[in-house]
Amino acid sequence: MKSLVKILLITLSIGSAVAIRCYQCSSQTDPKGIDNCGAYKAFNKTQNIAIECNSDESHMPGSFCMKVVHQSPRGFIWDGRWRQVIRQCASVSETGVTGVCNWGVYENGVYWEECYCVEDECNSAPRATTAPFAMLCLAVFLLVAKILS
Repeated sequence: MKSLVKILLITLSIGSAVAIRCYQCSSQTDPKGIDNCGAYKAFNKTQNIAIECNSDESHMPGSFCMKVVHQSPRGFIWDGRWRQVIRQCASVSETGVTGVCNWGVYENGVYWEECYCVEDECNSAPRATTAPFAMLCLAVFLLVAKILS
């Protein structure tokens, strides 16, 4: 039984030692009239290059990717809704869970959504998706925890 736990720990450490690549952009820094980060149009992977999260290029080092969306309520500004998108590496999520999206509405009516994922370039999608490897690791971990308890 102890050897099974050791194998699981080794497998998880190997998976986490591999550098993940994420897209890094912010609609706040897009030039006027340009939508590089996919706030209003579909995100274009050819206009952006995914960076390694533990490299000097990364604004924030991390072990998974995230995508944050903020959107105003209708009529907030005279020309309709505004949207803001941020894609980057992350090392800590408020929920402590990757592969999920959390959302809500601030008191001022602004909608927010945060998605976390652990697969290379996964923060390019409309919603971040979870990696099959991460789901397998979680399933094995839960199985081992159940056996040991």
